[in-house]
Amino acid sequence: MKFSKWQGCGNDFVLIDGREADIDDFPRLARRLTDRHYGVGGDGILVVLPSEKADFRMRIFNSDGSEAEMCGNGIRCFARFLYESGATDKKEFTVETGAGVLTPKLIFEGDKVSLVRVDMGEPHLNGEEIPVVGFDGRRVINAPIKVAAQDYRMTCVSMGNPHCVVFVEDLRQSRYEILGSSFETHELFPKNTNAEFVEVIDREHLKMGVWERGTGLTLACGTGACAVLVAAVLNDKSEREAEIELPGGKLRIEWAADNHVYMTGPAEQVFTGELTT
Repeated sequence: MKFSKWQGCGNDFVLIDGREADIDDFPRLARRLTDRHYGVGGDGILVVLPSEKADFRMRIFNSDGSEAEMCGNGIRCFARFLYESGATDKKEFTVETGAGVLTPKLIFEGDKVSLVRVDMGEPHLNGEEIPVVGFDGRRVINAPIKVAAQDYRMTCVSMGNPHCVVFVEDLRQSRYEILGSSFETHELFPKNTNAEFVEVIDREHLKMGVWERGTGLTLACGTGACAVLVAAVLNDKSEREAEIELPGGKLRIEWAADNHVYMTGPAEQVFTGELTT
């Protein structure tokens, strides 16, 4: 089975064309391939599949074998792979995901793809849509949450997958590497959550760390960066377009007038290979 390894801002994936491979257990395959000692290594796997709703379908499996609804860095890698492998000659096309049909657009520098811009759709803000227990019919903006015997304020957003955003004075002192798992599995989140910790540099520059549901610490999270921008706007901490700095790189996020969130960032192939056993 052939595969390729991709990364977007350091968020790395093993990408498999499921149209050409006979796979009956994606969770098991994800756990095997993403192991950084005995496998290829990665935060998850991306699988190309046919779609009846869009040009292609993308499934995402985390390193623990759980399936994610969406992955922002993943869809950029997915889009560039499809174009550069010859699966499509379109520079803008549709992709079916667990969060709905999304539209990536390839940005070129000369004849080479330099960036990918993705219409990530509209953010979902009501508590039952995220979901967050006890917030049906209400937005979760600057709401209290107690984690590890400490009081925090959270703003929650769904970008097709759940996010809990916490603003901090100093990201380096926030201990998000330790606290992330406690946020992920907190009783307020019945489907668990991704957790983002954010330091506001200025109204057009935000710095974030992320703990991803089903994976743990990663260098970047595209849907998380989108959720961070939305949360910052809702708390009047940023403009509707800003640069989001992640441990693995930078993304440009815009919450546009059409209520859609647009994400622009890199996607790079690392290597290709073939599994023989």
